[in-house]
Amino acid sequence: MSLTRRRSLTLLLAASLSGAPALAQMGPQLDLPRVQLTVGMYRIDVQVASTPLQRQIGLMNRRDMPPTEGMLFVFEQPGEQCFWMKNTLIPLTAAFIADDGTIVNLADMKPLDESNHCSAKPVRYVLEMNQGWFAEHHVKAGHKLGGSVFQAR
Repeated sequence: MSLTRRRSLTLLLAASLSGAPALAQMGPQLDLPRVQLTVGMYRIDVQVASTPLQRQIGLMNRRDMPPTEGMLFVFEQPGEQCFWMKNTLIPLTAAFIADDGTIVNLADMKPLDESNHCSAKPVRYVLEMNQGWFAEHHVKAGHKLGGSVFQAR
């Protein structure tokens, strides 16, 4: 079991034991810090999920997301990152991103699907966008994203 998965299970167990509401019942998180990213000539406004709870909730329970927005998941260190779509209502594409901002691989994900979608190699960042955004903008594995978050490490 990966470290990320163990952390997620520990978080869920702690939440259930503490009487905290189940993650599925929580509303969408809309107040996370935001940063601007670029890829080529395109700008993306992203919410940053950097704590275990923020990453666990992610885009759950969102009914829509503006076309130029996304969510950037930031992990403490590179590792195999795997994502699923439990309680996520909109189709997304996950871009698994190396420390320098280079997209390692992309994965299309279906709403409410609990299949794992994993990084092809250890990464520190995962960017979720509305499904189709990367294809429409001809952004593929190997392209590099810009932004202060990638320069901070």
